[in-house]
Formats: sequence, C-alpha cells, structure tokens
Amino acid sequence: MSTRGINFLQQWIANNVPGTVGADVISVAELTQKLFADAKACGISITEIEEATGSVYEVVLDAIVYHDAGAPE
Repeated sequence: MSTRGINFLQQWIANNVPGTVGADVISVAELTQKLFADAKACGISITEIEEATGSVYEVVLDAIVYHDAGAPE
C-alpha cells in the first residue's frame, strides 16, 4: 500500500468532487481520467493508488454520491 497514493487520492477528491454536479457515468469516468492524469503529472502511478483503494472509479463515485447526499437542498 502506498501512503503517498492514498494521500494524493484524498486530497484530489477534496479539491475536485465538491464542484461535480451529478454522479452520472460520464462525469465519474471523466473525473477518474482526470485523476489519473493529475496523478501521473505528480509522478504517482495508477497502480500505486489502486493498490491501496481498489477501484478508483468506485471511490470517485462514492465520493460524489456521499457529497451530494450531504448537500443542502
């Protein structure tokens, strides 16, 4: 497991998920691809993140769903 990968993922989600409008398949896939590109730019491999979290797609989806559930209407 990579602490660096987990820390990157948590910080990335905090910076990118709150602005996400909905949890549709396209937005989750686009966010996942952006996360991978941002991680690569920081020298962090996808494997390094996925070893610690499993499916990054599912982590991003959960973050969107739980963020939306907590948003006031």
